[in-house]
Amino acid sequence: QLQVVESGGGLVQPGGSLRLSCQVSGSTLDYDAIGWFRRAPGKEREGVSCIRRSDGATYIKDFVKGRFTISKDNAKNTVYLQMNNLKPEDTAVYYCATTSDYGLCDYSYAMNYWGKGTTVTVSS
Repeated sequence: QLQVVESGGGLVQPGGSLRLSCQVSGSTLDYDAIGWFRRAPGKEREGVSCIRRSDGATYIKDFVKGRFTISKDNAKNTVYLQMNNLKPEDTAVYYCATTSDYGLCDYSYAMNYWGKGTTVTVSS
C-alpha cells in the first residue's frame, strides 16, 4: 500500500509559475514511475507527464512541452512538476499516481495509487 500526496497548487496569474510536488510513502516503495494527470472543469482527465524512478526517463505532452518540466528526488520519494508560463487553460485539478510500468504511464487504468489532487487556477 502506497500513499500519494500532492501539494503546491494555488491561484496564479497568466504567465506565472507554480511547482507541484508529489510525495510517495509506504512500507514498500515498489513502483516504476510516477505520472501527473489533470482534469479541467468539464473535461476528461488527461495525462501530462511521467518520470521513471530508476533512470529519470521522462515524457511530457506536447500541449505543455516547453512550459512544464518534471523532475524527481528519489531520496525524498518526491516528484515535481514545474509549471511556467501558465495559461488559463491549464486550470485543473492535478493528480499524481504511481505505476509499475513506465510504458503505460499515460493511461489512467495502468496507475496503481492516486493522490487526492491539488487545484491549480490560472486567472487574472
